[in-house]
Amino acid sequence: MRIPNEPFFVADPLTPVIEGEEYKHLASVLRLQKGDAVTLCDGNGRECEARITALTGRQALLAPEAWEPCRSEPAHQVTLFQCLPKTGKMELILQKCTELGLYTLVPVVSRRCVALPGKDFEKKRQRYEKVAEAAAKQSGRGILPRVESPVELETLDFSDFDLVLLAYEGEHIRTLKQALTLAPGPRIALLIGPEGGFEPREVQHLEEKGALPVTLGPRILRTETAGMAMLAQLLFALEG
Repeated sequence: MRIPNEPFFVADPLTPVIEGEEYKHLASVLRLQKGDAVTLCDGNGRECEARITALTGRQALLAPEAWEPCRSEPAHQVTLFQCLPKTGKMELILQKCTELGLYTLVPVVSRRCVALPGKDFEKKRQRYEKVAEAAAKQSGRGILPRVESPVELETLDFSDFDLVLLAYEGEHIRTLKQALTLAPGPRIALLIGPEGGFEPREVQHLEEKGALPVTLGPRILRTETAGMAMLAQLLFALEG
């Protein structure tokens, strides 16, 4: 049996089928046949191997084995609160952070944001979800990261998180490594500012909400780079 590297996400783990564009990819690109094996993911952190029992021309019918926790998923659930960047950058941020292990993306509107959500955000969210799914498949993820609706910075609530870290160029002492000596629990929030950075009063507000400002080094990173760098450093430090 041949097992392709990339997983197929299925909606129903009990009676899984592969259909639509995924079926076309399976049948026409990968040229899988009855009896071949595939890796399935339920989108919630579980995976299994399954054998193709039939190809109907529209669907691949499958016989799954036992579902198990996905071995590629990090133990920590990291949410990125990303201030809205200029057009086109959010897709890059979502793609790369999905590959790195992101759990949830929350777009944030701050005072220096150049871009604003607009009435067409739901259409953008659909595109973002496709970007996340493609990145999750390519990197062998066991979940599909969620993309939340945009929120105003002043309304952010961090009560569900064990640790909240704020990347801030005005912080010159506390490093990300030092902040992690607090032995955080599994739920971590990362805050990244827009192209113009956070205003001092926004930083003060976020600190009052429980965020810890940290420096990412002596160089100032672009907004589309900072989240990737912070997420990669964080998960490497915590999980190796």
